[in-house]
Amino acid sequence: MSSSQTVESSSLTVRNVGGIEEATVTFQPGITVLSGRNATNRTSLLRAIMGALGSDGVTLKADAEEGHLELEHDGETYTRHLVRRNGTVVTEGDPYLDDPADVEVADLFAFLLESNEARRAVARDDDLHDLLMRPVDTVAIENEINEYVARRDDVDAQLAELDDLAEKLPDLETRRQSLESELADLEAAVEEKREALAAADDSVEARREEQSELDDRMSDLEDARSDLTRTRQRLRTERSSIESLEEELADLEAELADSSGPPSVEGDVEGELDGLRDRQDRLDTEITELQSIVQFNEKMLDGTSDHVVDALRSEGTAPTDELLPDDERTSVCWTCGSEVEQTQLEATVEKLRELRSEKLEERSEVRNRIEDLQEIKRERQEHRTRERRLERRIEDTEAEIEDRQARVADLEDKREELGDRIEDLEADVRELQTADQNELLELNREVNELEFERDQVDNDLDDVDAEIERIEARLEEREDLEAERADITDRLEELRTRIQRTEAEAVEQFNDHMARVLDILSYQNLDRVWIERKQVGGESQFDLHVVRTAGDGTAYEDRIDHLSESEREVVGLVFALAGYLVHDVHETVPFLLLDSLEALDSERIASLVEYFGEYADSLVVALLPEDAAAVSDEYPRISDF
Repeated sequence: MSSSQTVESSSLTVRNVGGIEEATVTFQPGITVLSGRNATNRTSLLRAIMGALGSDGVTLKADAEEGHLELEHDGETYTRHLVRRNGTVVTEGDPYLDDPADVEVADLFAFLLESNEARRAVARDDDLHDLLMRPVDTVAIENEINEYVARRDDVDAQLAELDDLAEKLPDLETRRQSLESELADLEAAVEEKREALAAADDSVEARREEQSELDDRMSDLEDARSDLTRTRQRLRTERSSIESLEEELADLEAELADSSGPPSVEGDVEGELDGLRDRQDRLDTEITELQSIVQFNEKMLDGTSDHVVDALRSEGTAPTDELLPDDERTSVCWTCGSEVEQTQLEATVEKLRELRSEKLEERSEVRNRIEDLQEIKRERQEHRTRERRLERRIEDTEAEIEDRQARVADLEDKREELGDRIEDLEADVRELQTADQNELLELNREVNELEFERDQVDNDLDDVDAEIERIEARLEEREDLEAERADITDRLEELRTRIQRTEAEAVEQFNDHMARVLDILSYQNLDRVWIERKQVGGESQFDLHVVRTAGDGTAYEDRIDHLSESEREVVGLVFALAGYLVHDVHETVPFLLLDSLEALDSERIASLVEYFGEYADSLVVALLPEDAAAVSDEYPRISDF
């Protein structure tokens, strides 16, 4: 994971931050040890690194009006200014991380100081699943899924259209063969009539030269017949187009009529969604507050905040309390300072736990309802989009039909006019022609009719050829469309399983590293600490298990709160490391920071530092001198800052 061999040294300049007045420190790749006694600004230097990277977990020196951080890393310089204005400290500058989401992930899994939320999650019995999955943007994933679903539907529609076109090809091929045969017969008939016309024309050629009036009428007649032929062809084309458009219109109207909408839901979906989201936000706040209250009360009941109790007592603990049974002992109520029975306080805390469980269950129900309504909303949007597209196509098709029908009416009028003109011209020609010329006129008419019929067949053949060519060209798109659909299917599968895969990877990372660390640190009778991933009420949940070995060699499952302080610290650190690896924090944050390891003995600290150092380009750890002495001398020490 670490790539320290490619990372150059980094330099940090600090002025008026934390307890540091002014210092410049250089960090080499790998592990750097900050050695010193308590109150020697080791933590201040770690927080200065955090501040230069973009975290808000940095403070201005109490007696200063402004502070400055400057980090030189990988050839770039990053700055952070802290200024006190109207009693409030504001930050400015250009830190290493400019994305708030990256800063949040770094605060969770890279800056492992004593107060780090991921590190403390185990000891506080926090929701491990929600914390570890917090960086996963489920809303963005859902939006991307919706986009791919819409694209997949479009590709499916195109593939269905190609299937319909492929079914038309055999009939079109048969039609083409029939037209080619018919065209060949008509070509032969036209040629035969032309030969007869040429022979008849030779016999009257001499006299035709003297009959200019007849020639003029014949020329006008030829032009009129040609114009009539073109008009008939245009009429036929327009009528054929109208038939196709009417079929398409019927299909579109049928598709619109058959279009089924999403399941009906009473009331306003958007309004209900807003209400549910507000309810979820309130529940999140209530659960967090209840969690804090429960943890505080548990801490007080465990006796870990005796200074609070002592402050409430006016004369100290009554000596006789130690002689009473457990269920009759009294405690100081830390809300009012009065003496109450220990069992009453425990019962109150248990009611708070039950209330928190009820709120968690209610939040799960609200989340499920939100997901259902979001799916219905998406289906409605897709349905409305399909209907609008169909309605626009219907309107366009109807408009085109009207335009073509108007052109047909104009062409029919023209055809009638040309028919009347041809009849008049033929009458004039018959009056001017001899018998031979009448025969010539009849042959000419027959040639024109055959040519018209031949041209119609030729146009039909061109239309069929063009349609076959169009369909074959469209069918060539199938391979690309099928490949695209396969890619979309894979992407949808990846998106829909990303959260589950991240959960599984997180559990695997924690369990694997926890087993390795426990093996390295050799805790007596602590055999295994592991996370179990379960589904509860449609939501994933991480349950932490502790397995110990009794004196007789029997394995048994213990409670988390029975872990020693040293064991809890190790479990919390490994949990944070799992988040660091699962979310690839090393790719965006160049430092991994460790502090407050005093709960562990020196040898275990040294082993843990070595282990964590394998997974970060630069690991900076704050240690007491006696603990630093146990760490390998090959790692640089910094003690003057």
